[in-house]
Amino acid sequence: MKQVNYQQKNNYSTYQVKTAQPLLEWLLQNLEGASRNKIKATLHGHGIKVNGKIRTQFNWPLQVGDKISVSKSKQNDCFRSRYLRLVYEDKYIVVIEKNIGILSMEAGHKSLNVKAVLDEYFRQSRQHCTAHVVHRLDRDTSGLMIYAKDKQTELTLESDWHHIVYDRRYVAVLSGEVENDEGTIANWLKDNRAFITYSSPEDNGGKYAVTHYHVLRRSVDHSLVEFRLETGRKNQIRVHSADMGHPVCGDVKYGNGDDPCGRLCLHAYVLCFYHPVTHQPMEFETPIPAAFLHIFK
Repeated sequence: MKQVNYQQKNNYSTYQVKTAQPLLEWLLQNLEGASRNKIKATLHGHGIKVNGKIRTQFNWPLQVGDKISVSKSKQNDCFRSRYLRLVYEDKYIVVIEKNIGILSMEAGHKSLNVKAVLDEYFRQSRQHCTAHVVHRLDRDTSGLMIYAKDKQTELTLESDWHHIVYDRRYVAVLSGEVENDEGTIANWLKDNRAFITYSSPEDNGGKYAVTHYHVLRRSVDHSLVEFRLETGRKNQIRVHSADMGHPVCGDVKYGNGDDPCGRLCLHAYVLCFYHPVTHQPMEFETPIPAAFLHIFK
């Protein structure tokens, strides 16, 4: 696979630690003019090295004599992919922002997928781990995802997903003007023999699905809507939007042909969870895609 380009740069400023203290505390005291947010972005982007090794943990314990290298760019200097952006990484997990056009995991021989891209990155960066899938986004849905870096972390996330993930929101452009400002759709979802998910107001042997929505913007032709998932079922937002009479734009499976952006207009833009190992709250948010907002100018 060649969608990842690995580059090594020497664009670093170097320092030596004179007082033992946590990494973030040291950075705030010693990087002149650097705000807390900028330093955190540099940490998340793999721009900080301690004794030659990338560190992302804010509370990494520094010792006297340690060598700190700070990248002059806040971006990860060894990961490049047109299909995904590395948002956060530590010893146990990686958070990425997926682009449209790539699967979450392999489905067929040599299919383009996020897991394969991450596994190649881990190999090139000499990390002895592989990406473990714990949830999925459709090929044509963009947005935030978590991958575990070991089996135990994967099992922890999967076994207690609904308690670990405390806020998960999507934004979508829907066809037509949604009348109510907010509401909830709840029904049972089940696949038919053609693998099309359909809904039923009564238990049809499928899985119960609950979706909350809030309208952010409207026009005569379209609505920008935020969705918060109470459950995470296959094609849940796409089916529930169609149930509302306002399918997701660009949806060739459940839509009505309305396609203002030339893509499925669905993006996972908020992901908040308790770290599966440290139990610290982790909160990530990406901007609403510019193409979505352009429709409402």
